[in-house]
Amino acid sequence: MQHMSRTLPRMGPQFKQNSLRNVKQTWACFCSGRCGIVTYLLPAECVATMPMTMLSTTRFLQGPPSPLVATLPCPPASPFDLYTRMASAQRPSFLFESGNGRATTGRYSFFASDPYQTLSGKADQYLQQPAHGHEESGQAPFRHLARLVGNSRITRPVDVPPFFGGAVGYFSYDLVRQFERLPSAALDDLATPDLEFAFFDLVAALDHEQDCLMLMFCPPLERFLGEPREKLFREGRDRLAALEARLSSPACTEADTDTRGSLAFSPEQQRSSYIDRVHRCQDYIAAGDIYQANLSHRFTVTGDAFPSQSGLQPDLLAYSRLRTLNPSPFSGLLRFDHTSLISSSPERLVRLNGRRADTRPIAGTRPRGANAADDLRLEGELRSNEKECAEHIMLVDLERNDLGRVCDFGSVRVDELMTLERYSHVSHLVSHIGGTLRSNATGFDLLRALFPGGTITGVPKIRCMEIIEELEPVRRGPYTGSMGYLSWSGDLDFNILIRTLVRRSGTGYLQVGAGIVADSDPAREYEETIHKAQAFLSAFA
Repeated sequence: MQHMSRTLPRMGPQFKQNSLRNVKQTWACFCSGRCGIVTYLLPAECVATMPMTMLSTTRFLQGPPSPLVATLPCPPASPFDLYTRMASAQRPSFLFESGNGRATTGRYSFFASDPYQTLSGKADQYLQQPAHGHEESGQAPFRHLARLVGNSRITRPVDVPPFFGGAVGYFSYDLVRQFERLPSAALDDLATPDLEFAFFDLVAALDHEQDCLMLMFCPPLERFLGEPREKLFREGRDRLAALEARLSSPACTEADTDTRGSLAFSPEQQRSSYIDRVHRCQDYIAAGDIYQANLSHRFTVTGDAFPSQSGLQPDLLAYSRLRTLNPSPFSGLLRFDHTSLISSSPERLVRLNGRRADTRPIAGTRPRGANAADDLRLEGELRSNEKECAEHIMLVDLERNDLGRVCDFGSVRVDELMTLERYSHVSHLVSHIGGTLRSNATGFDLLRALFPGGTITGVPKIRCMEIIEELEPVRRGPYTGSMGYLSWSGDLDFNILIRTLVRRSGTGYLQVGAGIVADSDPAREYEETIHKAQAFLSAFA
């Protein structure tokens, strides 16, 4: 009985009859370094010193459908370190490092692997693939995604993070074609899905405010309604123990994730071509078609650091370098079979927490200075620049109007206006806008109202998207789309996919853009896009 403290605690009297030898161990690893659940006792030196401190047993077994939650002290490891211990090389996984302890940008980091099903959609067709079972196909992928999430509504307990199970994935920029009629001129050379999501019933969250790690098991509602609660509890108990054991395994060494290799960044537009497109955009502004538009261009990324096939290690390498050099509040790594998104996005598209919706647009950029005095000079120039301030106010008004389409009348407020935020290579003007979602509106109505973000299209939005389709030579794909989660509770949080490397079948793509107005200097706008890409160029130099 001396090892009883190593068994799952607080399981209740119904489990006391279990033989100690048959009880699955927690927070343990094999001496050889392999992770997993063990059915025998390990030597003390092989067992970590961080047992589960709380398991929400009673609430899961006796109440309405609710996640089974194990709460542990925060381990001495970063979210990225923990993610590397549990990510599968063969199955989709994600890491969202959005937590920085600030209420405006989020207090949690989330990560998970091995979803129980995936959903991808292109144009009007979707493909739903369970991990075990038969594929299903159909039409209207966005509506089908809304139906899958909406049919599994589970109330979020007050002491649980906003994402405790549900769907994680991305919307490509071209998803907007399912909402609006747009011309088709640019080449769709990457052929990425318009949406791609993985459904997770086992999720880990680091709470940076409370300094704890929460492991959560929450199957979809149909399983709560169709299976005995005790059966689900036993499954959840075992899977939480397995996840805890995986997270206690030895951390990857620097050699595991930082095997250096060369990369080449090749612009797909010449400087003169981009400047010519800026002039053509300004012709539309002069004609009164639009007030402002965002024009982008793309780099191709190749080299021996990116093998010709997709793989976990190149993604870990890329994200490890990026997060170190350019940490951002909405960064993350999202992996599917053929597409990986490696993002250091500074911008939120939209968040829904209960009935409270908010967005955080960025408009206005200057490079960082050589020293503190130079930073202050450049930031003062940014704040006093009439063009930058006018562009920012115009986009704040656009986001207010988009929120107003689905929020209660009079509830939309600008909580922050033109706050200055510093990043590794640039400084930005940022605002924060919030409102109360109408009682008859859903999170998917909110997404449809705001997608894609106005800061990466322009004003007015639809006409700008028509001009973007004409002037940009290739479809944007995931660039300026959104990556985030859809929780069983109805909560959601999505970034805007800028400062994001897209890996598609072994090749990387980085796209950057700038906001164009009537008095823009085309050469300076081109230089702004280079400054925005500099974090990536430096990370892989």
